[in-house]
Amino acid sequence: MGRVRIVTFTILQNVAVATVDGAGTEYRDGHVVVDGDRIVAVGAGHAGRYHRSAQYIDATGCLVTPGLVNTHHHLYQWATRGLAQDQNLFGWLTALYPVWAGIDAELVSATTGAGLAWLALSGCTTSMDHHYVYPHDAGDLFAAQVEAARGIGLRFHPTRGSMDLGASSGGLPPDSVVEETEAALIATEEAVNKWHDPAAESMLRVAVAPCSPFSVTATLMAEAAALARRKGVRLHTHLAETVEEEAFCRETQGCTPVEYADRLGWLGDDVWLAHCVHLDDAAIARLGATGTGVAHCPSSNGRLGAGTAPVRQLLDAGVPVGLGVDGPASQESGQLGAELRQALLAARVRGGPSALTAREALALGTIGGARCLGRAAELGSIEVGKLADLAVWRLDGIGHVGIDDPVAALVFGPPASLELLMVGGETVVRHGELRTADTEQLARGLRRASRKLARKAGA
Repeated sequence: MGRVRIVTFTILQNVAVATVDGAGTEYRDGHVVVDGDRIVAVGAGHAGRYHRSAQYIDATGCLVTPGLVNTHHHLYQWATRGLAQDQNLFGWLTALYPVWAGIDAELVSATTGAGLAWLALSGCTTSMDHHYVYPHDAGDLFAAQVEAARGIGLRFHPTRGSMDLGASSGGLPPDSVVEETEAALIATEEAVNKWHDPAAESMLRVAVAPCSPFSVTATLMAEAAALARRKGVRLHTHLAETVEEEAFCRETQGCTPVEYADRLGWLGDDVWLAHCVHLDDAAIARLGATGTGVAHCPSSNGRLGAGTAPVRQLLDAGVPVGLGVDGPASQESGQLGAELRQALLAARVRGGPSALTAREALALGTIGGARCLGRAAELGSIEVGKLADLAVWRLDGIGHVGIDDPVAALVFGPPASLELLMVGGETVVRHGELRTADTEQLARGLRRASRKLARKAGA
């Protein structure tokens, strides 16, 4: 059973507003009006009179932005944080795949609930998840995710991942966590048929997401792309994350990762790719020309020493770029709000102080993410008619006072606490507390599942 959604007529007043619309409209003292699940007014000063019952929220000292959109995650990894601390991607995966072989529906439910709750507390209103580990006899992992997500109240874009290239066939993952090609395709189509909701106000959309070039055969990649386009859903995978991946593609396919993806029909405006750290000029231009999106994961890339994605060049080429926290086993913090600052700093380390502005960082986390997920018409900016997915950040405490520009305070400053998080007009976080689930209960469930997994791995 999902939660009963309760929405009201709400007026936010005395609040700084960063709409992140096409003109970059902002108000130092403004208002936002929400009717049901939609934004019906936004502007300067007070909202004026409405002849109906309303919930008035005085947000003095706060900034309201669109809710953040997480474009890349592996929620099951909440159970394996802190491991393989000093490995590159391939070494990290080699260490963790045998542990992940023990996951089951109970663990996936616990990690999904806890992970989405934590994301909500960092300002996220929409999150995807890339689940690609399906051990034999693990239960219905996809259904476990969907049900757990309903209890938290975020918009959820689970992707049905897959791997069919095990170690015995030249891939990286052990054979115990890969599927047969046809079985993976059948399960993927079943997930789309059962769970995908294409409605504009949808809380649940499904995408197709084979894992990566070093864990998936060319047959599965090509057939998955055909399946997604036949069903009218989006495509996602990892690409060009490390120099080792490029060497693997050149050795096995005779081309770069982007050229390989292009060959298999994996570029287009219905595709978004995770990482894209190692790109040459031709690859960047090709992503821009095809409208292929990129999920930028600066903290994870830094944790694994993978490098820094060329975000400035991608934006200049017209590539839709969003932010992702990535899996908690490679980014133990798991907070999307903090990635605004990380993205800005990483871009400037690579390209200097003009490589990314505070407002561009905010755009990555909002409208950029909405573009990657194919929802820019409904999410990602504060505009009349769009869904009321809003984050209200408190900026009048000691950590932010003295930074007069509220957007700069949010991005350059320490992680801001949430005064309010709304998803479709419903309150999910209020005064920094999750209102849709018990965080202590979520933590207990995660602890039990993690310990069970550790016992399996040690057996």
